[in-house]
Amino acid sequence: MAAPAKRVEKSADAYRSIGEAADELGLQPHVLRYWEGKFSKHLKPLKRPDGRRMFRPEDMQALRAIQLLVHDRGLTLKGAEQLINEQGLNKVLAGRAILTVAGDEKASNSPARELQATIRTAFNAEEATAPVPQASRSRLEAMLADLEDIKFRLDNSRHAKAA
Repeated sequence: MAAPAKRVEKSADAYRSIGEAADELGLQPHVLRYWEGKFSKHLKPLKRPDGRRMFRPEDMQALRAIQLLVHDRGLTLKGAEQLINEQGLNKVLAGRAILTVAGDEKASNSPARELQATIRTAFNAEEATAPVPQASRSRLEAMLADLEDIKFRLDNSRHAKAA
């Protein structure tokens, strides 16, 4: 049997293969390849003549920032890309990046914000508005019963798979 290979510690300035970068970050190599396509502005690993990727120190910083935003902070890839583009990798890595968009007109008038406002208004409205017709009420109650039944079945299925 072959002896296990010794792990070599590389300096921070050394280039890393995709396997070494993935091990260092605790990720799978396919995740790094996927992020490379999504963050092409910030991730530009060198490709050797044989096609292997070699991640530069700048690429490793970008990967750490993406991992921080996506895995630790829970941002989407699109949100992480926007935050990195707006505030830079150094701010993200230093923990000084601001996650909220305060005073942004476009964000406050987004369809999601409008839907939230509509729902908030509906829940705060008085019951005394217009009464719901009995036919609509019966239909809504039937839909609710169906949804509760579906949720019950999904929960049972999930518990059966876990066991």
